Amino acid sequence: MKKLLIMMALSVSMLINAQTTNFFEPVKEIALRVPSVPIVVSDPYFSIWSPYDKLMEGSTEHWTSAKKPLLGALRVDGKVYRFLGKDKINLVPIAPMTNVERWEAAYTNSTPANGWQEFQFDDTSWKKGKAAFGSRDMQRVHTEWKGNDTDIYIRRGFDINNLDLEEDFYLIYSHDDVFELYLNGEKLVSTDLVWRDNVYLKLTDAAKKKLRDGKNVIAAHCHNTTGGSYVDFGLFREKKDAVKFSDEAIQKSVDVLATSTYYTFTCGPVELDLVFTAPQLIDDLDLLSTPINYISYRVRALDQKGHDVQLYMETTPELSINENNQPTIARTLSKNGISYVEAGTIDQPICDRKGDLICADWGYAYLASVNGAGKSIGLGDYYRMKESFVKNGSLNSTVTKWTTRKEEDNPAMAYVHNLGTVSKDSKEGFMMIGYDDIYSIEYMYEKRMGYWKHDGKITIFDAFENLRDNYQPIMERCRALDAMIYDDAEKAGGKKYAEICSVAYRQVMSAHKLFTDKEGNLMWFSKENNSNGCVNTVDLTYPSAPLFLIYNPDLQKAMMTSIFEYSASGRWNKPFPAHDLGTYPIANGQVYGGDMPIEEGGNMVILAAAISKIEGNADYVKKYWDILTTWTNYLVEYGQDPENQLCTDDFAGHWAHNANLSIKAIMGVAGYSEIARLLGLDDVADKYAVIAKNMAVKWEEMANDGDHYRLAFDRENTWSQKYNMVWDKMWKLNLFPNNVIEKEIKYYLTKQNLYGLPLDSRKEYTKSDWIMWTAAMAPDQNTFEKFIDPLYKYINETKTRVPISDWHHTDSGEYVGFKARSVIGGYWMQVMKDKIL
Repeated sequence: MKKLLIMMALSVSMLINAQTTNFFEPVKEIALRVPSVPIVVSDPYFSIWSPYDKLMEGSTEHWTSAKKPLLGALRVDGKVYRFLGKDKINLVPIAPMTNVERWEAAYTNSTPANGWQEFQFDDTSWKKGKAAFGSRDMQRVHTEWKGNDTDIYIRRGFDINNLDLEEDFYLIYSHDDVFELYLNGEKLVSTDLVWRDNVYLKLTDAAKKKLRDGKNVIAAHCHNTTGGSYVDFGLFREKKDAVKFSDEAIQKSVDVLATSTYYTFTCGPVELDLVFTAPQLIDDLDLLSTPINYISYRVRALDQKGHDVQLYMETTPELSINENNQPTIARTLSKNGISYVEAGTIDQPICDRKGDLICADWGYAYLASVNGAGKSIGLGDYYRMKESFVKNGSLNSTVTKWTTRKEEDNPAMAYVHNLGTVSKDSKEGFMMIGYDDIYSIEYMYEKRMGYWKHDGKITIFDAFENLRDNYQPIMERCRALDAMIYDDAEKAGGKKYAEICSVAYRQVMSAHKLFTDKEGNLMWFSKENNSNGCVNTVDLTYPSAPLFLIYNPDLQKAMMTSIFEYSASGRWNKPFPAHDLGTYPIANGQVYGGDMPIEEGGNMVILAAAISKIEGNADYVKKYWDILTTWTNYLVEYGQDPENQLCTDDFAGHWAHNANLSIKAIMGVAGYSEIARLLGLDDVADKYAVIAKNMAVKWEEMANDGDHYRLAFDRENTWSQKYNMVWDKMWKLNLFPNNVIEKEIKYYLTKQNLYGLPLDSRKEYTKSDWIMWTAAMAPDQNTFEKFIDPLYKYINETKTRVPISDWHHTDSGEYVGFKARSVIGGYWMQVMKDKIL
């Protein structure tokens, strides 16, 4: 850790002394296309991404796909170029959705006669119901439709007067799950198993011809496979002569590095550089946890002329809600040289909402401007704010307070910097965006603030002022970290590997929340994004460990301390660790339905050993020695040939006699021996070293299947990735005889698909974090790259535009499930091996 701090301090010093740092040029060029680009990120809730190749191609969103709109435009000599997001279309309802009207329609849950979707179909025998249709747990449902493997058919009539086909028309629809929609008999929407909220579909000229003066019909069918169900839809026309940012900038480049995303655009005769920076410095807990990001910009002329330039940035109170209909309140304020627009829900249900695919609906979002010439910040009507910028290059008259009770009434929270005349000599600036969640986590029945607050001593305004006053040194340190993450990975595994680690860093960091418990213990809790929403899950802590073990073991401890303390408190009294501590953000104890005895026992003991070996002492785990002994003895008793129990790789079902799970138990026993050695307990160390060795020898006999080793001891002609064996190589223990690792690596190379190595012989899908662990066992750089190249190709080409999914099909490159998860911290296993060995 000290070495890291010294390296980063030296890097910053060199950069400052050289006085040549250009904040707008990435320290390394990144060719890798990221499926979803980190834009503004901090934690599982304050998390904004762009799932597009071009930043202006569509609206930014939360990793859950919820709307979190950011909008940016540059006005050059009176012409406006949109470079970020898409402005909301100014629509007039023809057949409004349920946020405006509880519309009525004919519906049936039985399969109807042929032609049910046609305009002239007779639906008088169908039932009548008010929208929305779905399960009662969904918003605005007035007609209940529930049940797994059920269907609903809906026919909605509406009138159009004075139809003008020169206008633009939009269908907006929400559905859960499989959905199809028809306009006067013409199919316009057809989905597979997916659920979407407020999808905008602009009618083509051909589709518009299906509209008619007078009565029209929209017909829809939705099939619910399992869980919640929902249908809502409507038709709208765009307001005539609406002012909008219709002209797009030309995106020239995008580079995603550890802390920053760099874009360059051409906006007519000028060039715009844009940098989104999350100062998540892994060695600086205050900056790491502070929920504020920089947005830096620079404009320069491409010709020899001067150009009149204004920059516009905007968001809305949607940053602070979970459901579209939640009432919000926004206000403007100014403190100590910074002007703000603040927005949050009226109700402020702090830490009350828990679950997986949700956003926070408590706390306050902030748009912040450092006061200065040409800069202004404002709150006002969404459309008029843009109209004023288009016409005058300035904000519309601002209000001090705005209450929103309907989604369509959301105001603009906007920032403008009038840069004046810009020539070949560039002009630049920065603004900030942040989120104060008031309290972050409920831990053991007590609400806890984020670490950066220091138990309420630091306010969000203090934090903004700190980032303003230290903009240059913080940006320098971010660039130093970007370079270190890239350079360490390139040295360990090559250029493609360096790019993968660079684009993965912020995803890992932003899946966590940092705080302290009432005793002052550091806590670094993950959220199990898009897998079940659990908090501080041990089998997420384990795969993500390499990043933290390398660069800040204190964060690794901060994921483990609560699990140790949970057992020490007596709240958890089983002879193996808990799976989790609750459902984020409520961490009052395990909620998972099944235990993972060997999985979590092996995870915790191995990680305890890894920390001890890296630090050269067992000071951290000494106080938990009795707990570790209990867990290790469980591994000794039950780990050689595991019974039919849950493990982290049960995607295709859990099998008894799992060979990789057995390895985890063996490495846990070996790790316990290593800890005992550091504690000076040589007799204990010798005893458990012998046990581990004997288990490994027996394992090799039981798993041997000729040219490889089995997935399960009793299943011939099966195989699986034995990634847990990486610790045997890392710690130079040589427990497993007959060149097990070499034989496995050679066999894996015969099983690779276009987008990577499958997890095991049962399915073609994989877990990319485990591929990285497996690849780290490769004997040389050339072999390592044979595992990395397909994974690079997957990230670069996948059609699933979400923050990197760790669970994907190796044949198609599409994700199976999971996104934005912390487990890709496991990508750093090769770097850790390189540094240790």
